[in-house]
Amino acid sequence: MSRLLHVAAGPYAPPVPARELTVTAADGARIHVQVHGPEHAPAVVLAHGWACSTAFWAAQVRALAVDHRVVVYDQRGHGRSPANPACGTEALADDLEAVLTATLAPGERAVIAGHSMGGMTVMAAATRPAVREHAAAVLLCSTGSSRLVAASTVVPLGEGRVRTWLTRRILGSRAPLGPVTPLARRILKYGTMGPGSAPHMVDACARIVHACPRRVRHAWSEVLDLLDLDQGIGELTMPVEVVVGTADRLTPPVHARSLAAALPNCVGLTELPGLGHMTPVEAPELVTGKIRALAATYISEARSERAVHAEESA
Repeated sequence: MSRLLHVAAGPYAPPVPARELTVTAADGARIHVQVHGPEHAPAVVLAHGWACSTAFWAAQVRALAVDHRVVVYDQRGHGRSPANPACGTEALADDLEAVLTATLAPGERAVIAGHSMGGMTVMAAATRPAVREHAAAVLLCSTGSSRLVAASTVVPLGEGRVRTWLTRRILGSRAPLGPVTPLARRILKYGTMGPGSAPHMVDACARIVHACPRRVRHAWSEVLDLLDLDQGIGELTMPVEVVVGTADRLTPPVHARSLAAALPNCVGLTELPGLGHMTPVEAPELVTGKIRALAATYISEARSERAVHAEESA
């Protein structure tokens, strides 16, 4: 019956950050940011999904902060970022741009990884100057650009108006989620995780999701219902890798395949057999490895290019 905001022990317990700061977005929204790892190490920025928080990335932060500077932030209304009346893809883009500007040096390149609504955030911000300046590469985990409700398989019916109607009412429910009980864990596992997900993974996700205020959860469900970011895909011209679980009911593999086909510079599509929507929790080593490999390849490449340009300018 606990209302803990996240698990307090184990691999999914959030580590203590090296520093914390509050970033102000263009519309005045206050965004809570954490920075982990060595100050001058290669940078990674992690954007979480709907009804989650920085705690969602605990496994990646623990592993990457050994030799990377890892920036995580709470989407507005989530975690420790206060709710704001502005909800929409432009607000998400505003917040990411503000975080990048506040935490990265001018010209510094980073790998940006987004899960679910975090991936949508990256798509929404694709044309923003800060993303153009700072994104060396992108990892999109378990996400989509449009038709989220229509394509969802949370309701076990064939695609069509009945399934869409039922899905919209389930995902957009205003009902409180209540405490984390065994029944609550089973429901969350069915909707968001693969059937083989370990109990400690389910518990970690349940505590994070149940901590999200119901008004925030509902407000952002309406944004996701109407989402259309198809035009933004073509603007992600940097190297982008895509990851999805084959048992993802919220953003099924059809979304990942569409993204991979539309991206100008897709460097990989990985479909994980039997995994659900919470891929960074369900496959922590694989997702961490993808981020680490992108950083090793594209941040090093960007640093080399800057060094060459500096020599030519000297």
